[in-house]
Amino acid sequence: MSRSEMNRRAKKWATLFPQGDQQADVAVRMMAQEAGLSEVAARLLYIRGYRTAEEANRFFRMEATQLHDPYLMRDMSLAVERILRAVRGGEKICVYGDYDVDGVTAVSLLYLYLKELGADIGYYIPSRSLEGYGISNFAIDRLSEDGVRLMITVDTGITANAEAEYAASLGIDMVITDHHECRAELPTACAVVNPHRHDDEYPFKELAGVGVIFKVICAIEMALCREQGIPEINGVRRVCMQYSDLVAIGTIADVMQVSDENRLIISMGLKRMEADCRLGLQELADAASAGKDKSKKNQKKFTSTFIGFVIAPRMNAAGRVSRASIAVELLLSEDRERARELAEELCHLNLKRQEEENRITETAYRKIEELPLEERRFVLVLDDDSWHQGIIGIVSSRITERYGLPSILISYDGSVGETPSGSDVGKGSGRSLKGVNLVNALSTCEDLLVRFGGHELAAGLSIRRKDVEAFRRRINQNAEAQLGGEPICVNLDADCEVQMSELTMRLAQEINYFEPFGSSNPVPCFILRDARILRISPMGGGKHLRMTVEKDGLTINAVWFGTAVSELPFEPSEAVDLLFQLNVNEFQNTTTLQMIIQDAKTAESYERRYEAQVARYCEIKAGAEYEAWEQVLPNREDVAAVYTYLRREFRAGHTCFPIRRLLASVRTPEGGSFNYIKLKFIIRILQELRICGVNEPTPDYFLFDIFYQTKTNLEKSSILHKLRSQQKKPPLF
Repeated sequence: MSRSEMNRRAKKWATLFPQGDQQADVAVRMMAQEAGLSEVAARLLYIRGYRTAEEANRFFRMEATQLHDPYLMRDMSLAVERILRAVRGGEKICVYGDYDVDGVTAVSLLYLYLKELGADIGYYIPSRSLEGYGISNFAIDRLSEDGVRLMITVDTGITANAEAEYAASLGIDMVITDHHECRAELPTACAVVNPHRHDDEYPFKELAGVGVIFKVICAIEMALCREQGIPEINGVRRVCMQYSDLVAIGTIADVMQVSDENRLIISMGLKRMEADCRLGLQELADAASAGKDKSKKNQKKFTSTFIGFVIAPRMNAAGRVSRASIAVELLLSEDRERARELAEELCHLNLKRQEEENRITETAYRKIEELPLEERRFVLVLDDDSWHQGIIGIVSSRITERYGLPSILISYDGSVGETPSGSDVGKGSGRSLKGVNLVNALSTCEDLLVRFGGHELAAGLSIRRKDVEAFRRRINQNAEAQLGGEPICVNLDADCEVQMSELTMRLAQEINYFEPFGSSNPVPCFILRDARILRISPMGGGKHLRMTVEKDGLTINAVWFGTAVSELPFEPSEAVDLLFQLNVNEFQNTTTLQMIIQDAKTAESYERRYEAQVARYCEIKAGAEYEAWEQVLPNREDVAAVYTYLRREFRAGHTCFPIRRLLASVRTPEGGSFNYIKLKFIIRILQELRICGVNEPTPDYFLFDIFYQTKTNLEKSSILHKLRSQQKKPPLF
């Protein structure tokens, strides 16, 4: 299976709105009329479970969403008691966090809050390259030497059983807050706060790491309010107003479900950023929006998309290629000049990250080609000595998206010694697809791994070099057994099908009402069928596409990121089906609608016609009669048109053509398109009369060689004579 074949892995589209369901159609029309919405917006609400105008208004106002009592989480009282005791006793406290955006925002949140309470507080984020993920004895030693008596983990620590015992032996208490999957035996600590604990009854399990520590802070505020005899809700509101922006950023960046209280938290956070943006965050937004021209600051509105695709990557870049503490310092900064310097540094690190990401990606693609077929059918496992450990997770995401397979990348970068050894420990990062639980897959290979952990769709691991080959074989075998030998199919969901006339600026504005977007409340996605691509032009150095799409006399601009012209799965003039998001593009004070293409393919209607033509060609080739209206019989002008096109392309150095490209490109003398049957017979005639050399290495893929001739008598063609004899004669009367 070549790279191009893997790129064409089947992608199955499905619409969530029930097609042809009259009851659903009636409900949508009524909701649209009563709520003053377009029918497309009403369909989006219907899919999300809101069936009346009243329910729609409650969804938009988030009236049905509330924050849950933090004390429903196991060990919350123990965590609050120990933290307050440390604050009031003047004990030295350290916030220990992960180096991603979730960890950085969690560290910043708890540091700011405890600082406000007057705590003796510091923070520690391990080096991704030198220390790796999680808690290490090396870090504990440093904290002990610094006099730390209480260590509060955020977004990490749930598997640090041995490290918790070691910390206790040095007189350091530990409060663990995390949101990753738990193992059967929890670490021994003063408190272990994690909604994924098997004995935890908290009603919402999908909090980010920053969301968990947010609940801890809410619980502390509630306790303080009780002591002062004031309503507990006052403390919760204060925390929300002061820190919801940090919680929102971490939750969006960690791709958590945007449902239940996460939706409320993110919504509050986005509003806070718009109304009173934190200094460091504003400088980062300005620096990112300015791009290469530092004199221009095209400030974008704070949305979940802007956070996820602009702010989060830059904050993440610090922990990936430098120090995560740069991002923390930015969020804590109260000096504008210093904040601006840190923001520009993050943008620079992000560019560096992008360059390294592209280098690793190209190397990874080559390695995929070299893998034996049985080791790349279900899970792609790649390793390398020089890959940056902070980048491989992003590359894994790109590979999984491109090839439609779970992928795991392993790097030995930073291993001790210059000579590779089987005992070298590589660090790996993996990404998966919906329906393939990566942590469960890794657990079937636990004896080959030094450590592992994570979520269903993203995980990290450590493994010795000598075990990688066995690991690659076994995880593929296990995946094959789990899937019953069937290849993984990439499923792409769209909310509903739309007509071109429904793609309006009003709909784009209505889509904004559905914010915040994220997992479980994704950006609405649509299908437009039987459209035509009028123009295609490369952008971003050829890595992306800009297109003009036409249907029913209406046009709209579209962009397709990550796809080059050579990778288009259709010929430009073919009828196509598009799966896309609707976006508003603002450029030079002009606002226009545009599609953000997620996937595209030759239209199903075109495919049906094409397959029917192929079948009919085979019948006629075998001797079947045909009617004149089928336009099978070519004349001299038809043959000349095809030959002229091929000769022109041959002179330009183009000799290889799939028949679909010829159907899309060659014009009849009248300016129309050839049908498959006539074109296929013309190619056979050109070959028969030695006007062209024709080789067909695979069905309907031709290699042409032009034999320059001044004049050829078509009447010498036996194929042409046979075709004439097969055409039915019109009735005499």
